[in-house]
Amino acid sequence: MLIRNFGRPILMWVFCPLVALVSFRFLFGGVAETMPDFLYHAELRPLAFYSHIVVASIALLLVPFQLWPGMRSRRIKLHRVLGRVYGFSILVGGISGFWLAVTTTSGIAASWGFGLLAIVWMGATAVGIGSAIRGNIGAHQRWMIRSAALTMAAVTLRIYLVIGMVTGFPYEYIVGLLAWICWVPNLIIAELIIRKPAFATRIPLTANQMRREPHVL
Repeated sequence: MLIRNFGRPILMWVFCPLVALVSFRFLFGGVAETMPDFLYHAELRPLAFYSHIVVASIALLLVPFQLWPGMRSRRIKLHRVLGRVYGFSILVGGISGFWLAVTTTSGIAASWGFGLLAIVWMGATAVGIGSAIRGNIGAHQRWMIRSAALTMAAVTLRIYLVIGMVTGFPYEYIVGLLAWICWVPNLIIAELIIRKPAFATRIPLTANQMRREPHVL
């Protein structure tokens, strides 16, 4: 949904920081008042709950910077440092998110949806970082776009939540659906972007990387 065009400033530079900052609303109103549907997680699994909020928000904040071509071309060392922070944030966020999904009381559809999101999120990021370490820049960029699409599930989830509230469907009625539509459409659109012929022409490759490129999807 929201990752149709990664180049739109309103997408990366407004929605990502806004959603990340809104995630910390419990600091001002308390979890019971600002996140009543997740109060049981905060009480029973505080480490997983609060760590997920913090590190997932950090990953979301970094998405615009990591996808910004200007920083990648002019500040490659900074890109790598932020990439490590991004990867670590997703590792911790994925593990904590998976545990929250496994222990949710919102039903099996929500548990499977959010649990699978956590696994795919960590997996795509790990493959993307591994590709960079091996020097395969083309594969790295493709996998990190997939990773960013999954990170931005936090954005699409909030949009669907607002739509649900406006149309009279509270969270507990639609959480099973939200657990899937917040990330599956994002990933599909990311694949469409990646597989466009124009995308491949924008990836700078060395001769060795070009020889390896056809073998990596």
